[in-house]
Amino acid sequence: MTPHPTPTPTHVLHRSLRSTPPMAVRGDGVWLEDGAGRRYLDASGGAAVSCLGHGHPEVRAAMHAQIDQLCYAHTSFFTSAVAEQLADQLVRTAPEGISHAYMVSGGSEAVEAALKMARQYFVEIGQPERSHFIARRQSYHGNTLGALAVGGNEWRRRQFGPLLIDVTHVAPCYPYREQRPDETPEQYGQRLARELDETIQRIGPGKVIAFVAETVGGATAGVLVPVPGYFKAVREVCDRHGVLLILDEVMSGMGRTGTLHACKQEGVVPDLMTIAKGLGGGYQPIGAVLAQQRIIEAMSTGSGFFQHGHTYLGHPVACAAALAVQQVIERAGLLEKVRRDGVTLQQLLAERLAEHPHVGEIRGRGLFWGVELVAERAGKIPFDPARRLHARIKSEAFARGLLVYPMGGTVDGRYGDHVLLAPPFITSGDELALIAERLAQAIDAAIAQG
Repeated sequence: MTPHPTPTPTHVLHRSLRSTPPMAVRGDGVWLEDGAGRRYLDASGGAAVSCLGHGHPEVRAAMHAQIDQLCYAHTSFFTSAVAEQLADQLVRTAPEGISHAYMVSGGSEAVEAALKMARQYFVEIGQPERSHFIARRQSYHGNTLGALAVGGNEWRRRQFGPLLIDVTHVAPCYPYREQRPDETPEQYGQRLARELDETIQRIGPGKVIAFVAETVGGATAGVLVPVPGYFKAVREVCDRHGVLLILDEVMSGMGRTGTLHACKQEGVVPDLMTIAKGLGGGYQPIGAVLAQQRIIEAMSTGSGFFQHGHTYLGHPVACAAALAVQQVIERAGLLEKVRRDGVTLQQLLAERLAEHPHVGEIRGRGLFWGVELVAERAGKIPFDPARRLHARIKSEAFARGLLVYPMGGTVDGRYGDHVLLAPPFITSGDELALIAERLAQAIDAAIAQG
């Protein structure tokens, strides 16, 4: 590995307080370049953000035009044409019954807003006793306190536990580790739905606000794809008890799995849905809550407002960037490309890693893939967490000019390692092949360190 030059002192509070990352100076397509001229293939889109890659000319032009016209106007005084246009676009392409979009500045904000919107809905319709959320273990919904509370990422939650609201967590849909040998995938999904049903009944059906779940699990457990019928069974349980279904598609949505919304492939419609990363593609900070008409009507005919808000709500430049990103995806037919390239990437990863003695599972959908690492394949035994294999893989990939998104604690918050891949939708076939090759090299080099 080539060491980076010793960085100059920094006043930025970086993610690590023991090192300063290299300086990114430009981006072009799927490539980023640092101050030393090294180029990196962005195989994870940052954190599954850069769906159109870096420096897309149409998005940049839309942002410049919006800056020239209107940079900011507070939403307590004004709306903006571009916010209205973006909302129209999002509602037109949303699941059935979605009538409104609430624009915020990112995924955590979107989840916070959805939780509060769900609570206010029940207050408005005369059910204030509903105050409890149910979510899943090994999930991630954001880093603000409400989002962290519903999330099931134990490492992120641990030290902040005393500050978090009480949330009940049920099992994730994690067939590689938790489906029994005597179960079909459908039977496994039904068992999980029964657990949710029993949990709601134990808490009290009249006390539960919502069940919160990532449609396709993201960073915490490495792209957990739901088994067939799981979400339909979950939707039925929620409906039977009058509980809302909040789907978090901050990472898996906006085309990442091959359809604009991942829930389309599950045949379900949520009451509230959160989106962010692929919404604006990283060109500006933006997220949104997509809400069903009946939830909006309850607030409209009740108090007349949603008791929530942020300074940068519906920011015009962010909305312009997101609108341009969504128009490019639609006009260029990129959803079909994601589906087609997803098959290619799956084949490339399988050719390089399917028989690898330390690869337990390759799983994913569209251009959203996870590779789970194991010390022993037969028993699905994870590596010793002290090895920090995921961090070593990230470092080895970085040294080879490849950016990937690894994580530890895949299995239970402590044990397990995986690598997440989420390349931009514009990635070429040759670049997909390069991703598979460099990732395989990085895995081998990291494991060889002992």
